[in-house]
Amino acid sequence: MFLFPRRTLVKDIMSKNMIVLKEDDILEKAINLMLENNLKDVFIQNENKDLVGLISLTDISKLNIEMLDKKSKVSNFMTKELIVVNKYDNILKCRDTMLEHKIGRLPVVEDKKIIGVVRDEQIRDYFYMKIEEIGEKLNHVINSIHEALTVIDENGKVVIWNKNAEKLYGVKREEIIGKDMDIFFPNAIMLEVLKTCKPIENIYHSPRKDTYVVVSAKPIYLNNKLVGVVSTDKDITDVKNLTMQLDKANSSVKFLQEEVKKLSKGNFDEIIGKSEKLIKVIDVARQVAKTSASIFIQGESGTGKEIFARAIHKHSEKEGLFVPVNCSAIPSELFESEFFGYEAGAFTGASKKGKMGIFELANNGTVFLDEIADLPMYMQAKLLRVLQEGEVRKVGSEKTIKINVRVISATNKDLKKMVENGEFREDLYYRLNVVQIDLPPLRERKGDIGILVTEFLKDLSAKNNKQIYKIDNEVVDILQKYEWKGNIRELKNTIEHMVVLCTEGVITKDLIPNYILENIENKSIKEEYPLDLNEAVKKIEIYNINKALELANGNKAKAAKLLNIPRSTLYYKMELYKIKCQ
Repeated sequence: MFLFPRRTLVKDIMSKNMIVLKEDDILEKAINLMLENNLKDVFIQNENKDLVGLISLTDISKLNIEMLDKKSKVSNFMTKELIVVNKYDNILKCRDTMLEHKIGRLPVVEDKKIIGVVRDEQIRDYFYMKIEEIGEKLNHVINSIHEALTVIDENGKVVIWNKNAEKLYGVKREEIIGKDMDIFFPNAIMLEVLKTCKPIENIYHSPRKDTYVVVSAKPIYLNNKLVGVVSTDKDITDVKNLTMQLDKANSSVKFLQEEVKKLSKGNFDEIIGKSEKLIKVIDVARQVAKTSASIFIQGESGTGKEIFARAIHKHSEKEGLFVPVNCSAIPSELFESEFFGYEAGAFTGASKKGKMGIFELANNGTVFLDEIADLPMYMQAKLLRVLQEGEVRKVGSEKTIKINVRVISATNKDLKKMVENGEFREDLYYRLNVVQIDLPPLRERKGDIGILVTEFLKDLSAKNNKQIYKIDNEVVDILQKYEWKGNIRELKNTIEHMVVLCTEGVITKDLIPNYILENIENKSIKEEYPLDLNEAVKKIEIYNINKALELANGNKAKAAKLLNIPRSTLYYKMELYKIKCQ
């Protein structure tokens, strides 16, 4: 494509505009012809037309006036020792020969006959022409390069700025060429290379909003001297956006993989229980599930708040994900980045890829904010704004993202009282609590305990590779009498405890945790105390003596000490109440 001088031959540029005289022609004729034709040389040939010499105006100017006889033959003044070239020599060789011998022309000879001449001005003009031509072609090449290409000289002035640089940085070529780079880009990486003379490769940065670039800059040396810096800036915005979309898709897929089993259990029909209170709560939840109203679930720990939230989401048939968040488990300094996400490099320790927040992840779906009472005050204000505006802004970004998210919140604390005490924002409370669902504790739905026990036994025995054939009625009776402060979660843990310890395939009373049995015994004693104080004292003394003997492993001295009575008194009471030491 390019025609370089090393490949250009003499025949391509030689001139045939020349004066050729015979040896016996006079000098005056030669001078007149040179002046008339504006040439500086005359070539002399013999009778066989072989080139034998040349006369130049420079040679003539060096002659003394006394020596200058214009009527003399040219052969008396011509230079006979000629340096010649052939038509297949390249012009670089011609240029070098002229410089070496300090001459201004080279005759082109073929079979001793002159066929043309190469003069220094021809070579110069040819070089200038080709440099301009090559320059134009290089401009096309430079502007065709996909990357933004920039070159500065040793003084930091811009000498090359291609079209992709214009497009990427929004600065026209005519505005920046010849100007100092630091006027436009004081923090340009190539200025650092100019200062240190060390190359910098593949540095990632974002020169302006929503633009992502990878920069490489290298010093330019000529004859071991720094003459400038070249920089190639690759626009990876499309790649970055595609990567972000892929990351978002991967995050969604990963989340779905983790949640799919949980989601499959999110149906109201799979909520276990038939008590009147539970059925009423389910009816309300079904009714509001199809709306977009924010829902607040109030209930003690272990009553199944997340299960209800999942059921509401599934019944709503929303397209997006159900994303549960435990507000009490997030460090205070990470709330904003977890809720709203962050851009790459937004803070120390942030992922280079950035991160999508839970609200963006749950777009067109449901966010379940469990333990909402533990949300810090500053995040309450930010959450309120998100609910009001319907948009989020990632940490480190100036761009807002529109979202459509249904919020279900839950807590086991008295949120209304927290509002009255100034511990929770009142405006956020009413924004979250459009519809309130109160989950009944297990002690208020005793009739569901038997159903739950049966279901848990089936699931947990399969999970633990156990075969349970039967559960004694006495066990179910005891479980129904217990208060279950941990509600369904505590009941399930208790069933798993008994399943794991069961060796005969039958769940019996001795597998029930001791703290439950003690609670039931204490409760029975309290419930069975007679109004007769003497009988009541008798019952409590019998119970406490038996308990102390059990704790002391039958050692009466230790038992007396536990009861804080003399040993003789203990013997007396045991004989009185006919208590035998086991």
